[in-house]
Amino acid sequence: MKFDWDQWNIQKNEAKHGVSILEAESCFYDSHLMIFDDQMHSTPSEKRFIMYAKSMEGRILMVGFTVRSGKIRVITARNASKKERRVYEKS
Repeated sequence: MKFDWDQWNIQKNEAKHGVSILEAESCFYDSHLMIFDDQMHSTPSEKRFIMYAKSMEGRILMVGFTVRSGKIRVITARNASKKERRVYEKS
């Protein structure tokens, strides 16, 4: 898997949500990850997705991402809410 990050998102996720790029990327290797279309944030020119997954740190995260030029571009990554955790844990 290849990832594409911009400097702003790296800083934002670490400062605001305490999620490093390595932790966010580790979610894509969770065998129980759940991916949904993010219809609220998708546009005609860019489809976005929401993922619930367990990170290498053992935290359940919500990761918003898109795919650009064959690379995964993480937009945001944060601790999953209670509702999001329940959805993940029931899967």
